[in-house]
Amino acid sequence: MRVWVGFLLSSVLAVPMAAQTKTADVAILALMDKSAADWNRGDIESFATCYKDSPDILFIGRTISRGYAQMMETYRQNYGSPEKMGTLTYSQLEVHPLDEHFATMTGHFHLERSADGGGNQDGYFLVVFENTKVGWKIIEDDSTILRK
Repeated sequence: MRVWVGFLLSSVLAVPMAAQTKTADVAILALMDKSAADWNRGDIESFATCYKDSPDILFIGRTISRGYAQMMETYRQNYGSPEKMGTLTYSQLEVHPLDEHFATMTGHFHLERSADGGGNQDGYFLVVFENTKVGWKIIEDDSTILRK
């Protein structure tokens, strides 16, 4: 009887978590689709709305940027023209909800750019999302650029 009650209880508790997981997946994937569309329009300001506007966020790329303002400066410095921005695509996206407030995502990015823009760029990333009052936002971004 205890085994049956335990199974029933765990099944009932798993249903809300599964629904939360699906909701987080959909919202985070939509956010990433929007960020790529914003990037591909050459709009770094709109692209950056996928990040939490906070002095506490952490961006790890070629250098470490702390806070939204420093992260934006890094983006403007490295991708300050349409040629440098190129066309962004994501692939291999995997969302991993941790709880109702936090999730991680891993994936691959590709920038298709002309030689004038620095040539193509590829890499992998791990981002941490927080479910804020205004929706899911990136609070930590660790991106690795692969050299060809």
